Amino acid sequence: MAAVVAATRWWQLLLVLSAAGMGASGAPQPPNILLLLMDDMGWGDLGVYGEPSRETPNLDRMAAEGLLFPNFYSANPLCSPSRAALLTGRLPIRNGFYTTNAHARNAYTPQEIVGGIPDSEQLLPELLKKAGYVSKIVGKWHLGHRPQFHPLKHGFDEWFGSPNCHFGPYDNKARPNIPVYRDWEMVGRYYEEFPINLKTGEANLTQIYLQEALDFIKRQARHHPFFLYWAVDATHAPVYASKPFLGTSQRGRYGDAVREIDDSIGKILELLQDLHVADNTFVFFTSDNGAALISAPEQGGSNGPFLCGKQTTFEGGMREPALAWWPGHVTAGQVSHQLGSIMDLFTTSLALAGLTPPSDRAIDGLNLLPTLLQGRLMDRPIFYYRGDTLMAATLGQHKAHFWTWTNSWENFRQNVSGVTTHNLEDHTKLPLIFHLGRDPGERFPLSFASAEYQEALSRITSVVQQHQEALVPAQPQLNVCNWAVMNWAPPGCEKLGKCLTPPESIPKKCLWSH
Repeated sequence: MAAVVAATRWWQLLLVLSAAGMGASGAPQPPNILLLLMDDMGWGDLGVYGEPSRETPNLDRMAAEGLLFPNFYSANPLCSPSRAALLTGRLPIRNGFYTTNAHARNAYTPQEIVGGIPDSEQLLPELLKKAGYVSKIVGKWHLGHRPQFHPLKHGFDEWFGSPNCHFGPYDNKARPNIPVYRDWEMVGRYYEEFPINLKTGEANLTQIYLQEALDFIKRQARHHPFFLYWAVDATHAPVYASKPFLGTSQRGRYGDAVREIDDSIGKILELLQDLHVADNTFVFFTSDNGAALISAPEQGGSNGPFLCGKQTTFEGGMREPALAWWPGHVTAGQVSHQLGSIMDLFTTSLALAGLTPPSDRAIDGLNLLPTLLQGRLMDRPIFYYRGDTLMAATLGQHKAHFWTWTNSWENFRQNVSGVTTHNLEDHTKLPLIFHLGRDPGERFPLSFASAEYQEALSRITSVVQQHQEALVPAQPQLNVCNWAVMNWAPPGCEKLGKCLTPPESIPKKCLWSH
């Protein structure tokens, strides 16, 4: 907390001294905040991270003009728990985005899930209102689709996007297609008013999401500080791109989607510069979890040198590309080896706004301003959860696996003898420990008899014990399913003639297939 307060005071002093930070009334105005969250994009998908086709010139330039994190992590290897962690600054087990139905199972939010983000959680846009921010979400929400979980009930002022991912179902006969909302009401459904051609991959959604972002920035840039959460899902299978980008990548359809996203981010950064607000806008780019190797190669990305991918707690599942851009404040061309987390975006954004995190709950995110502005490195652990189970923990360069489970698909192709497992394996008495500096691919566990193993085990065990003793799990939100709560008749369906009749309400335990 001391680091947060110190950085906040530093930023408030900077605002007083900086004419660029003065609002129309002459009072200091905090910077705009723009979070670019990708869907299932892997660590190895950007040219600046070594992708050989180098088809991300705008993101590579963003890195050259800002700061790159090679050691930045999601809070979960699946979409919705990760997004809940970003907006609350808290691990999914604290904010309720997990399940206890099956040991160490991941959880996500399909239409039949009853739960969502609890009212007791304080989301980033709610807190930013205290500093005068206007907030918009563009794209995938994924924190619950029932009316009480609507993003405009949790701090956002505007929304264009969907409550769930665009994948399946692909007609409205057995289950309703996912609706697309503008603010409080649906304006259509995926595969209907918002088509995605499953054969060719053609869809205009990224262009629509781009225009929503550009329009919001133009409206807000001169009036209020704004928070824009741009959460596009084109890289989630089935991947899609608009016609000008289809067939243009060396990496197949997935590469087409990445190229369009890169082009869109280039246009967003260009607009900030054209409006002369780039030096007063903090921009951060990252992904919600690792690339989905089960969709590769045509519809899945690259996790670079790391093991496995989405759904796993190996590095490929949770280590993400991450770039910070803030001209005039973040020194260009930096690389920081700070261990970062998607939850840090919550705390860092509050610090940028001159606010401190809520003091009545555990906050897992760090304030990264000392790293971004002064190059400081801070010690912190990274905890890797699957469902309600702590699977692994990293401290410094060492990572300990207490449980291993690659996934439940028997035909998963990536295999490292003694490390990857198709069945849940218990290592709690003798964890597998890797040195991620020497062995980022987690292929060669340290010898149990080595002094390095014993020293690393001692340090990690102490940190994990402290974490678990203080942990108070929230009520799990993703345990109960009910077909009757799916998106049969969202608000606004009457105007479109798109209301469907829900089936009988039969709440039941969710049975996860993966």
